[in-house]
Amino acid sequence: MKRAVELAKKSFGEVPVGALIIKDGEVIAETFNQKETTNDVTAHAEILAIREAEKKLGRWRLDDCELYVTLEPCPMCAWAIISARIKAVYFGSYDKNYGALGSVIDVRKLVNSKMKVYGGIMEDECDKILKDYFKELR
Repeated sequence: MKRAVELAKKSFGEVPVGALIIKDGEVIAETFNQKETTNDVTAHAEILAIREAEKKLGRWRLDDCELYVTLEPCPMCAWAIISARIKAVYFGSYDKNYGALGSVIDVRKLVNSKMKVYGGIMEDECDKILKDYFKELR
């Protein structure tokens, strides 16, 4: 999660969210939100990390991978994570507005997914990054 926090801090001009995917203890993909810089509504950190991991592994099934992300995934990202068959998600901040892995909704229930989810990891640090970002916007 420390690396995900570092990635979030690199996302200048974006909502600061960092994500990485690990397979067999090795980082195979890492990125941060790029929606504004790419003008792509789907360029959330999780989606970009999934794309990078799929490209590196040469397959779309990531059932032997784990995702670390600084903010609870939104519905779009949560569905992509489930569709990619990622076995576990570890996230920092709970998203009380859009969280789709337990805070607002839990999309796993729609398909009876057995994906493991662990929230609140380094939560204070992840919360601070987001609070500081939104404070600067105001």
